Order: sequence, then structure tokens, then C-alpha cells
Amino acid sequence: MNLEGAAPALLAALAIGLLIGVERGWQRREAEEGTRIAGVRTYALLGLLGGVIGVLWQEAGVAVFVVALLAVTAVVVTAYALHTAEEGDSGITSAVAGVLTFVLGGLAGFGHPDIAAAAAVAMVVLLGLKPELHNWLRRITRDELQAAFTLLLLSVVFLPILPDAEFGPWDAWNPRQIWMLVVLVAGLSFAGYIAVRLVGATRGLLVTGAFGGLASSTALTLNFARLARGRPELQAVLSAGLVLGCTTMFARMAVLLSVVNPSLLPKIAPPLLAMSATGLLGAAILAWRVRATSHRETHLPNPIELKAALGFGLLLALILLLTAALEAWFGDAGLLTLAAISGLADVDAILVSLARLAAADTAADVAVTGMIVAAAANSLSKAALASGIGGVAMAARVAPVLTGMAVAGITALVLV
Repeated sequence: MNLEGAAPALLAALAIGLLIGVERGWQRREAEEGTRIAGVRTYALLGLLGGVIGVLWQEAGVAVFVVALLAVTAVVVTAYALHTAEEGDSGITSAVAGVLTFVLGGLAGFGHPDIAAAAAVAMVVLLGLKPELHNWLRRITRDELQAAFTLLLLSVVFLPILPDAEFGPWDAWNPRQIWMLVVLVAGLSFAGYIAVRLVGATRGLLVTGAFGGLASSTALTLNFARLARGRPELQAVLSAGLVLGCTTMFARMAVLLSVVNPSLLPKIAPPLLAMSATGLLGAAILAWRVRATSHRETHLPNPIELKAALGFGLLLALILLLTAALEAWFGDAGLLTLAAISGLADVDAILVSLARLAAADTAADVAVTGMIVAAAANSLSKAALASGIGGVAMAARVAPVLTGMAVAGITALVLV
């Protein structure tokens, strides 16, 4: 390769080294001259050296790059050891950054400057987030960390090994598809939980209620109803937050449906919008002239537990089997009966089951009807929960709105 052909790659490698050097230099800008492992110039030279070796790699083979990488690593490790002995600073971030600068420069020199540049930008962003990352680690709880690891276990370990084929009575089960939906529901719950943690009760119980409904509207209903019984001065805002959380369930349904069977979205949109509008209007009326100033944290349970995920998977498998059986035995009437019963406890499982059947051989109208029936039944069951736990005052506020949501959904379904 001649100089004209190598020049862009070498310039990219040099730019990568300068970018990383500027970030490292800014982080250590208060350090005295000569007390840093490497400065802006050193990182720029490491990037350029990597670019030169990358160009030679194309001509002489990978052995050139391997030898150079070992040599650079040895130099960086030696400099790190001397620096640690003199300054007592045991952080290895700058040393690792130096080696990675050389590697990215080599990648650019080898003919992949776009990949190298993208990696360098991601690297400097990560390096610059040190205070935020450390603060986040101090705030995270063991349950939240375990929930994140469990989500990775469900999606990265379990999902790929499950067979992607139908089996069982009426071919009702596809293990990989069932588990993919378990992962999806768990991911939505985790996203809602994190949103609650980020917003916190300091932003108001209304916002917490909206995000908490994304995690679990049933859990939020139980939580807010218990708080209302113990804090009568907050019953108005807790009622508004509870209604908002229950309204968020319809957005959750739309997200699930967009993944499982998006062709049903146009049909189900009018009833979902009617229920959402009723819920938002009711929450606005309940929150009128109420200022959510409480800083009391609202506790939501760990959103992802392996036992709970397995339980949801079994529930989903059971409902898939029941929907297939009832459709075969009793037709549409059987499906709607199951939707109403299932919706009393959980909407996600029956929604997924009906969406899969509609993608196969069930009429779309029947599937959408079943979903709205399940959502209406769920709203009524949460009205009963809130009334029974929260007391008469909460029942008077919440029950009419949740009942109105159910009526609005069924009415819109009939009209449209």
C-alpha cells in the first residue's frame, strides 16, 4: 500500500489517539506534569503507532500486529508499575485505555476506520461517565442488581437453547416463542421499575403511579391502596396515581401487541384509546387542586425473579393450551369466557395467547374482543381490590373511574 492509500487510515488512527488523549488529559488535568502514566501526546502516538502497524498488518500478516501489541502492552504495564510504586495510584483505567488506543489505531490502519472511530467514541463516553457510574452503583440495591442479572439469564442463556417448533395438543406450545414473551414482559416490568427509581416519589405520587403501572398495575394498586388506608391525607393523590397506573396498562398492551401481532393494532386502537382517555380524564379530575408533595417512597417489589418468570411462563403455556382447546370445543364463546376469567388476574398472558391465535387461524375480531373483555375485567377486579383495601373514601374515588374505563372499552368495541 502506498502513502496516498494509507494516509486516510493513519489520520483516522491519529485522530482516535488524540480523542482518547484529550479525554484522559482532561480527567487528570489537575495532576502535576510528569505524574501521569500518559498524556495527550502519548495517546496520540499510540493511536498513530497502531495505525502504522495496522497498515503493515495488511502487507506482512497478523504476526506483525501480535508482536507489536505484546510490546506495547509490556511498555504500558511497566510504566503503570513504576507509576503505582511512585504515586500509590492503583487505578488501571489509563493503562487499559493506552492499550485499547493502540488496538483501535491498528483497526483503523487495517482498513476499518469507521468501526475503530465508533469504538473510540463509545470508549471516551464511557470513560467520561465515571462519576455517574459510581454514583449509580452506590444507589443500586442487591435486588435490583439481581433483577438485571435474572433478565440476562432469561434472555441470553435460556432463550437460545429452547426449540423453535410447535408441539403438544393442538400444537399450542412453541417453547422459544413462549419464553421470548416471558422475556418481553419481564423487560417491560424492569423498564417500568427503573423509571420509578429514576423519578422517585420526590417528583410526586402521580408520576410514580404512571411509571409504576408500566411495571405492574396490580402491584401498584395494592401498594397505593395500602398507603391510602394508612395516610388519609394522601388519599386523593394516591387515587389519582392509582388510576394513572391502571391506565398505563393499555400502553403496555399496545407494546406487547406490536411485538406479537402488530396487524391487530388498528382494530384494538379505538377501544384502547377510549379506555385510556377515560382513565386520563378521571385521573385529572381526581388530581385537580391536589399537589403531590409527599416524599415517601413507594415500594414496588423486585420486578424480575426467576421463580416469578417461570410461573408466568407456566401460566402462559396453560392459557395457550386452554385457548386452543376452548376454540376447538366451543368456538368463539369459549375464548371470550376464558378472556373474561383470565383478565381478572392478568392481561398479558391472555393477550399474547389471543394474538398468536389470530396470527394463525382465529378471526381478528374475536381476538380483539377477547383482549378488550380481559382488559375490562382486569379494570373491574382492580376497582374491587382498591375498594376493599383502601376503604370507602378510595372506593368512592377510584371505583367509578375504573368501571368507566371498562364500560368505555366495551362501548367503543361495540360501536367500532
